[in-house]
Amino acid sequence: MGAVTHEQVDLLLKLYDTRREPVMRQAREWYVGNFHPTSLEDMYKQAPMGSKQSAYSRMVLSYWEMVASIVNRGLMDEDFFFENTGEQWIVFERVRPFIAAWRAAYKNPHLFANLEKHVQRLEAWREQRAPGTNENMRQMMARMRQGAAPKKRGKK
Repeated sequence: MGAVTHEQVDLLLKLYDTRREPVMRQAREWYVGNFHPTSLEDMYKQAPMGSKQSAYSRMVLSYWEMVASIVNRGLMDEDFFFENTGEQWIVFERVRPFIAAWRAAYKNPHLFANLEKHVQRLEAWREQRAPGTNENMRQMMARMRQGAAPKKRGKK
C-alpha cells in the first residue's frame, strides 16, 4: 500500500462532494436504478438524445471518465481510491456489452477508455483480495434486474 497524502485525501473528499451535488445525485440514482441497456440501440431508447435520461447518463459516465483519468495518471493512490469507491464498476458494467459498437459509431476508439482501463485494474485488485467477487457481483446485478423487471401477465 502506498503512502496517501493529505492532498489525495482532500481530492477524494472533493470528488465525493461532487457526487453529492443534487443533480448529480439524481443522475446517479437514475443510472444505477433504471439504466440497463443491452445494446447501443437499447441505450438510445432508454436515454434518447435531448432527454433528461440522456443528460443523466452523460453526466454519470463523464464524471467517472474524469475521475478514472485522475487515478490512471497516478494523482491518487490507487489502493486508497479502490478501498473507498466501487460505483465506477457498476457504471462501466452497464455499457460494457456495447462499448465497442459505441466507439465504432462515434469513430472514437478512446471513448470511455480511461474508465475501462481503471475498471480493469479495479477488477484485478478485487480478485486479488476476494477471488470471484466480480463474477458474483455480475450475477447479483442480473438477479436484481430480473427482480425489478415488470412481471408478464399470463393469458386467462
